[in-house]
Amino acid sequence: METQAFSTSATSAQDDLKLTNRLSESRSPYVRQHMNNPVAWQMWTPETLALAKKHNRLVFLSVGYSACHWCHVMERESFENQEVANILNNHFVPIKIDREERPDVDRIYMNFVQVTTGSGGWPLNVFLTPDLEPIFGGTYWPGPTSATAHADHIGFVDILQKIQSAWKTQAQKCKEDAKGITETMKAFAADGTISRLGDSDGETQGLEIELLEDAYEHYARKFDTKHAGFGAAPKFPTPVNLSFLLRLAQYPNAVEHVVGEQECKRAKEMVLRTLKAMARGGIHDQIGNGFSRYSVTRDWSLPHFEKMLYDQVQLLPVYLDAYLITKDEEFLDVVHDIATYLTTPPLHSPTGGFFSAEDADSLYRPNDTEKREGAFYVWTLKEFRSILGDINGDICAKYYDVQENGNVSPEHDAHDELLNQNVLHIRSTPETLAKEFGLKEEEVVNILKESRIKLLEHRNKERPRPALDDKIVVAWNGLALGALARTSTVIESIDLEKSKEYKKAAEDAASFIKKELYNSQDGTLKRVYREGPGDAPGFADDYAFLISGLIDLYEAIFDDSYLEWAEKLQKTQNELFWDSESGGFFSTVPSPDLILRLKDGMDDSEPSANGVSAQNLHRLAALFDDATYTDRAQKTALSFEAEIMQHPYLFSSMMGSVVAGRLGVRSVVVCGEGERVEKAVREIRERVVPNGVVARLGAGAKSDGWLRARNELFKHFDANKPRVQVCEDGVCREELEVEEVARAIKEERHDEVVQ
Repeated sequence: METQAFSTSATSAQDDLKLTNRLSESRSPYVRQHMNNPVAWQMWTPETLALAKKHNRLVFLSVGYSACHWCHVMERESFENQEVANILNNHFVPIKIDREERPDVDRIYMNFVQVTTGSGGWPLNVFLTPDLEPIFGGTYWPGPTSATAHADHIGFVDILQKIQSAWKTQAQKCKEDAKGITETMKAFAADGTISRLGDSDGETQGLEIELLEDAYEHYARKFDTKHAGFGAAPKFPTPVNLSFLLRLAQYPNAVEHVVGEQECKRAKEMVLRTLKAMARGGIHDQIGNGFSRYSVTRDWSLPHFEKMLYDQVQLLPVYLDAYLITKDEEFLDVVHDIATYLTTPPLHSPTGGFFSAEDADSLYRPNDTEKREGAFYVWTLKEFRSILGDINGDICAKYYDVQENGNVSPEHDAHDELLNQNVLHIRSTPETLAKEFGLKEEEVVNILKESRIKLLEHRNKERPRPALDDKIVVAWNGLALGALARTSTVIESIDLEKSKEYKKAAEDAASFIKKELYNSQDGTLKRVYREGPGDAPGFADDYAFLISGLIDLYEAIFDDSYLEWAEKLQKTQNELFWDSESGGFFSTVPSPDLILRLKDGMDDSEPSANGVSAQNLHRLAALFDDATYTDRAQKTALSFEAEIMQHPYLFSSMMGSVVAGRLGVRSVVVCGEGERVEKAVREIRERVVPNGVVARLGAGAKSDGWLRARNELFKHFDANKPRVQVCEDGVCREELEVEEVARAIKEERHDEVVQ
């Protein structure tokens, strides 16, 4: 459809308001995708919101993101349609938002849609009063050109007409209903803001280690024993939950005593099975690198094809943990796979940051005019034989489950985009194929390796790559640089060149953020970079995730300038977002454009800002020997006490802080150089240590002057004398052997009491 031919302005039949599509002013790739729509889209600005009030119009708010498949579908069906545009332009103030630029706005109205409809997703579409209070909302609605609309499924035009009519004839009732809904939302948002700090001395008195057992039992009940993963379709990786379960047995022994030895073992087995199922499934790009957003099917075979940065950077440390715990090479292969995806084009920016996402939809051939979901990733059996030859093609077809008529069920292909197409997922083994084709197993392995290279070359040469969302988001880049920094230390003895590559990528990302998105004068962040820093300020998750990444980067390089910056960011986060009455961090600063000030506690596709912040504070407390950080960490957890006790499985990222609140966090302090201390550093890095941090002083550190001045305990150390110590609460155990270091981190504290 030639959207350029449409008029992009309209005059209301009811008032003199003229609206013109203003999205060319935005730098967001998602928002700019709509700048030629006939809909006179506005941006979320004080001026736009003032227009709605002045002309007493409802706001139609549409929120999405660049890689969102159904966002593109709704644009084609509705927002490129003149009939829809006329209604929106003449009766509403239509606003388009990129959820990744403005997660604050998105979260408020997503909460509304989830509460009122029982589900959520994108595109998020909500009708608001001029006071920004919601009256009706949902996700995708079929447009006038929809090929999949059903008689019992109300279409978007019908919704627009009903809402417009209701506002015209019953505006006061609409306002009263919206106000009632908003009050309910405010009450719901009070979770995590009801102060109990005055009733205690600041300790997380109600958060016992038994909560980890309760959370484990929830996931044990939800585990899919046939296909792995948790629950039915659709299946999301949700790395924060996988990390929690995998690390249960890695905490101090007291945790295993409470949760149970067999339960910790079962938790590990559930995660390892899930990670392997994902790695072998269609959710994993078997020819290229990286993982798709989620699986439409229970068996992980059919992905929703968009690739998000935040998924990759969370899955990387989980697969890294799995490798460290098992030494299984399959997990190490996936570690390199994800790290390669992060550190190469198109996701890795030449400037040093990491871009946000790759689209689900793309053209199958350069001359095509219509994009299809998954077109870049799917194959036919004919293509396999043409590219690889008949024998090798058939071997690979058996390995990847490539079938003559395709391997996607029609029930999962609403728009017939995957007819006769195959999503690659591993369904055989080299051993089985060797027997079937009368070959040696190593011959099959070589055929699979060589064929993968040929298929990748063909794909890159013949198929247009999906569109790239080239925004650089601070929060996700913080997670990325932390994951790569930690990966670089683990593989240093395995692949030194790759280790250097990953470490450099992490350092470059930190440098980019500091140069382009950090204001050293006031210590604040901007959230997004694209063609320059964006307008949106950094939110609580930007600070939390970046601080976490900087601590990881310090532990990889032992350059205390990263800790110095992390502390400056933590102070800013405290000033801007801390709830002085109830504890914990609000997601945003106060704003007249937001009807709610939310506090992010529960995990979702990303860990909660408060969960990560509590972990950061415990880690900084141990590195600095500073009890004020411990106190704030405990108050952060305590602010969600009632909710955590009721549903602990929704707070996986907070579980480590529950353990830290009871058992403390230990710092391993390495001084000087020499074979023994280097061996100790390697030993620590080759273990999963969720309850410890590592500091290095003296000649082995890149820089340590700031840290030695910051930590009173370190001022008295002979930093150049080779030694390894485990420190806690201002006390260090001297001259530990390597084996003693590992044991000291795991063993129970002498003063702890566990029921």
